[in-house]
Amino acid sequence: MSVFRKYAYAWLTVAFFLVSLLLHWHFGWQAFQDQAREHHTTPQLAQFVTEAARDTFENWQSEFLQLLWQVVGLAYFLYLGSPSSKENDDRLEAKLDELIRLQAGDRGEALIERIDQDFLRHGGHSKPFGHRR
Repeated sequence: MSVFRKYAYAWLTVAFFLVSLLLHWHFGWQAFQDQAREHHTTPQLAQFVTEAARDTFENWQSEFLQLLWQVVGLAYFLYLGSPSSKENDDRLEAKLDELIRLQAGDRGEALIERIDQDFLRHGGHSKPFGHRR
């Protein structure tokens, strides 16, 4: 599987980000030129870059970084299995394992092992069904 297909969502996000950033700067330059014409001055690229960079980073601080931390940070800690996200899963799995042992008798351990392999359960995390080790 290619790196583009494997990380398609990330590549689309990067593309949307870059296109929106380029459009933001393009239209900002147009507005900057219009404002310079109104004041009968020549637009200076260095001055525009400074103002556009300031505005861009200001937006990133208030919107992008906050959202990135909330979404990616929370997803990361959920994936790692923080105590608050893992507690109920571990308890539920332990109960189900015991019910399987009670119901299946001698075959219980083999059945639990097969289920763990089918779902690649290790360290409290499972993978999609059908992905054997």
